[in-house]
Amino acid sequence: MLEELWQLYKFEKDSLARDELVSKCLPLVKFLAQRFSVYASPCCDADDLVSSGLIGLLDALEKYDPIEQTSFRTYAKCRIRGAMLDEIRNLKWAPRSIQEKIRTLKNVHNHLEQILSRTPMEEELADAMRMNINQFRKMMLQIGPSAIFLCSTRTIEDEEDTYLESHFEDTEALNPSEQVINDETKSILADAIRSLPEKESIVISLYYYEEMTMKEIGQVLSLTESRVCQIHSKALLRLFQALNTKIDESKAYKQAIVN
Repeated sequence: MLEELWQLYKFEKDSLARDELVSKCLPLVKFLAQRFSVYASPCCDADDLVSSGLIGLLDALEKYDPIEQTSFRTYAKCRIRGAMLDEIRNLKWAPRSIQEKIRTLKNVHNHLEQILSRTPMEEELADAMRMNINQFRKMMLQIGPSAIFLCSTRTIEDEEDTYLESHFEDTEALNPSEQVINDETKSILADAIRSLPEKESIVISLYYYEEMTMKEIGQVLSLTESRVCQIHSKALLRLFQALNTKIDESKAYKQAIVN
């Protein structure tokens, strides 16, 4: 259906076909914007991402080649996601105060994890940071997943964009070596998710696998939307740390083999 509309627009210059194609793809644009908005900065909301996604969609209309690409939807999805990533990259923002809080939280988390030989509980993190539980939760809400996401990179400045994009990489057309890396990353993340506290694991599963909104998750768990966001932020921090730890271990292992 989408390919037929594209052919009418491309070869017969049918503007009505173009409008209908855009209309049929608009739910996809809005859906992706909602998913990406959790990583966007405070100055970039879902509406901004919808606008960027529409630009990506229109770009897909002009550049789609049915001989080289698969379905129009698959190609358009890649272009829409790419346009949204560009918007996030251009507006990525984490104030120095937020960066400092994230560094402190990471250090405290790692320290407690080594001492306790397990993942520290929320109350233990709050106590170690000399906060009460309400102050800690307020901090987690202030930090938000966007700041954790942007500040979790271990790459140098000119590699940040590649790191960012790798988290939203399209996996529909990977070469064999990339597929191995992708499968290994999925395995690491699956293990990390299983090790999360129950509530964090549920939030991650409902958000990323069931594709529910924060509000819907709150209704299921009888929590406020802001509390779900706090839990999501904590879970992301744990997952990034788990992934980075595995990356460090892999690098050390490869270096030992070389030496």
